[in-house]
Amino acid sequence: MIERGGARTSAHRAAAEHIRTYPFDPSASVSGVGMQVGPMGTDRPWAGGAGLSRRVHRIDFHVLLFFRRGPVRHTVDFAEYEAGAGDILWIRPGQVHSFSATDPYTGTALTMQPGFLPRAIVEATGLYRYDRPPLLHPGEEQRAALAASLEQVEREYLDTSTLPPSLHTSVLRHALTALMLRVAHVSAQAAADECRPQPDTTFTRFRAAVEQGFTTNHSVSAYADELGYSRRTLVRAVRAATGQTPKGFIDRRVVLEAKRLLAHTDLPVGRIGAAVGFADAANFSKFFQQHTGVTPAGFRAEQV
Repeated sequence: MIERGGARTSAHRAAAEHIRTYPFDPSASVSGVGMQVGPMGTDRPWAGGAGLSRRVHRIDFHVLLFFRRGPVRHTVDFAEYEAGAGDILWIRPGQVHSFSATDPYTGTALTMQPGFLPRAIVEATGLYRYDRPPLLHPGEEQRAALAASLEQVEREYLDTSTLPPSLHTSVLRHALTALMLRVAHVSAQAAADECRPQPDTTFTRFRAAVEQGFTTNHSVSAYADELGYSRRTLVRAVRAATGQTPKGFIDRRVVLEAKRLLAHTDLPVGRIGAAVGFADAANFSKFFQQHTGVTPAGFRAEQV
């Protein structure tokens, strides 16, 4: 049962405050554009103000780390990834992650504000394909092409004198688009998928609606009504994009958020349940155990 209203909102707000979210800071960008690119370092905006530590946090923008040296261990949503020289780590908005406290981060960091690239490019590059792995291992020829493309983005980013601001931003978007299409190709290969745009925007809209509303709405029919689709259309679109049912997609998102809060906060189980849409702690515990095979308390104990 989903609780709506002030009590649930307060519970979610309290839970969210335990995992700090870092917003994109346009003022830290050259000319205030919606992206940043430069060398990795503890004083850089890409570090989210958290420094290179194991303190978990989430971001509301894209971070792509192009590693020049390795190995580097980085944790994204309960999975630890080890990146080597030439690898790329792609952390998407909303994902909870933490830096290694000991491994040196050497290479180039690129951050991108949602909305900086047009919708057609967002679709073509799978910018919000959370089903794809964060860590990418380009081949040797791909690495060379990516390095050249990244270098072009850096040049355009820093060149603020040869073009007026509006043209500078447009040229930068084009350069970034070329780079992201290359990264997306590697990402598609890593996911054993074809490099192509999503067949339509139905799943994209559904995914965005779920991300916005999963803490209060677990109903497939409600999402279908909100988006103006039939339930059958929504089922087809979600299956085509993810292989899951819409209900399975929603439940997976709820479970992920519950895991984040159980692992990274000390909130009581009941408050975590309320934060993800369950008015009754017993119902939340039953739901969590059905999907994970362990109780919320048991999952939290395993994280110690």
